[in-house]
Amino acid sequence: MMLSWEYPPRIVGGISPHVHELSHQLVRQGVEIHVITKATPLAPDEEVDAGGVHVHRVHLEEEPDNFIHEIQLLNKATDLRCRQLLEDWRPGGQPTLFHAHDWLSLDSARELKYEYQLPMVATIHATEEGRNNGLHNEMQRYIHEQEYWLSYEAWRVIVCSQFMREQVHRSFSCPIDKIDVIYNGVDAGKFKFDWTETERRDWRARFALPEEKIVMYVGRFVREKGIHVLLNAASVVLAQEPRTKFVIVGGGYREHLEKFVRWYGLQEKVLFTGFMANRSLYQVFRIADVAVFPSLYEPFGIVALEAMAAGAPVVTSDAGGLKEVVLHDKTGTLAFAGNAESLAWAMLNVLRDPTRAGRLKKAAEARLVSDFDWSGLATQTIAVYERVWKEFMESYWADNTLWPVTPGAEERAARSGVREKALTGAFSSRPTRPTHVSVPTVHVPVDKALADQVDAEEIES
Repeated sequence: MMLSWEYPPRIVGGISPHVHELSHQLVRQGVEIHVITKATPLAPDEEVDAGGVHVHRVHLEEEPDNFIHEIQLLNKATDLRCRQLLEDWRPGGQPTLFHAHDWLSLDSARELKYEYQLPMVATIHATEEGRNNGLHNEMQRYIHEQEYWLSYEAWRVIVCSQFMREQVHRSFSCPIDKIDVIYNGVDAGKFKFDWTETERRDWRARFALPEEKIVMYVGRFVREKGIHVLLNAASVVLAQEPRTKFVIVGGGYREHLEKFVRWYGLQEKVLFTGFMANRSLYQVFRIADVAVFPSLYEPFGIVALEAMAAGAPVVTSDAGGLKEVVLHDKTGTLAFAGNAESLAWAMLNVLRDPTRAGRLKKAAEARLVSDFDWSGLATQTIAVYERVWKEFMESYWADNTLWPVTPGAEERAARSGVREKALTGAFSSRPTRPTHVSVPTVHVPVDKALADQVDAEEIES
């Protein structure tokens, strides 16, 4: 059971495509996957999608007051739908476990884990401490505590890079031998569509003049992605290579960035395209002379894989997991994180040396197959599942499970009242968590398991 707050067509960040690609590959390798996620107007509540994944989209019982309240309501709805599924499956006793993605799925996964006495695996995609270079307010401290409990409650923790392994170990005191590194992957095939030279030329003309080289960025407009470093480096590049166009792809608030561009006098050389996805985005990757990702914090950097798959030379910072994805002067070019001068040097190094750029692209394409193919990553994930189930069956947990894999399970299930809770949900007996909205704070009492751990009565909006 994959518990994820987003799944296509609902895409908020990187969790959605990760769960989508991983789930499809797991199905191909014989695992029955059920994704429980938030409903979206663009998709049915219940479906088996084109990849064979069973998708269950749940609705919130009320309009949330803020983000934390939304996640609490989502976990309540997730818990109920999972219980309905579990009660349908329980008589069969097939090996079943919960796979929670980030703290957003903690509450429901933990509730189900203890109720059914079944193991839980967690993937931690990023940490609040890393995203914000520390913990600076009550909201961040609340999320950090949730992340701690996710790492604590999970039988095994999966992360996407060695960098993240060290961070989870350090930030949450999670035993290092409890953490498995499984890279993110990329479906390179979606970038290999047929495209005539005329179509390519016409598409390119939308963004740049024929004589201009294109430097492309795609990502969110948040500080951790380092777009301000790129815009600072742009003037250095243009001073030496004036026939260069910077194409900035992404949605969200960008008025401050546009103001900076005007102040620098770069309006003719920096183009903000807005949000792009699917074929349109892939086509921009394929016309780029350089794809640059100057993150200040990056657990992995899947956009760098996408650029490699599209055949674009890659320049990234050396932040976090990026230096594991991009090997300097082998599959791409690294710059010092937060250093505009270093980033400008890296971009110029690619723009001025097409022979070197071609060599890096070829090596990057080969590494996509060896290290970042989803089928291999799914095989590694299955190995984690099998290890967890084997250890579970050998542990005292199996003696108390409601799953019919040990004697007395049916009697334990009857005593626990799980059939009734499949109609009402485990959260139904609890009072609605009061959420008071004010400006600029939101008051949200934490879950009872956290009450002694964090004073989060006031959480910043």
